[in-house]
Amino acid sequence: MAIYAKVLATLDLGRDGEEVYERAVELAKKYSAKLLLLHVVEYVPVDLGSDLMLPQPLEIEESLVARAKKNLADKVKGLDDVDVVSSVEMGVTKSEIIRYADDNQVDLIVIGRHSRRGIFKLLGSTANAVLHNAHCDVLAVNIAE
Repeated sequence: MAIYAKVLATLDLGRDGEEVYERAVELAKKYSAKLLLLHVVEYVPVDLGSDLMLPQPLEIEESLVARAKKNLADKVKGLDDVDVVSSVEMGVTKSEIIRYADDNQVDLIVIGRHSRRGIFKLLGSTANAVLHNAHCDVLAVNIAE
């Protein structure tokens, strides 16, 4: 069995992120590993074809980043016995997870996975992309639907 020195938890801000977070914390404690918490904010597309005045995309993205940073800071507060770092990145989730893992020499990525059926299996998912492109081990936590 591999020894993991750095465990990356890829978190969304919903209930699914909690399952991934809990599993990553367990593994970080088991291996006395550094825990890296990551949330990726996707760029917000804006349709300027209407007459409605919408907030500028930058304002929306800044709000999402601030919310994510607060959420991750709350998680870090509860982890006194784990060496933990949190980060919020912007970009395409699949690409940012791989880039972040490579830049930080991560040994294990913990990511949530949903069961997909029919045509959705063919379309792929973030977990699938990470699994096939990561340069380290990946644990896909099955998220019950």
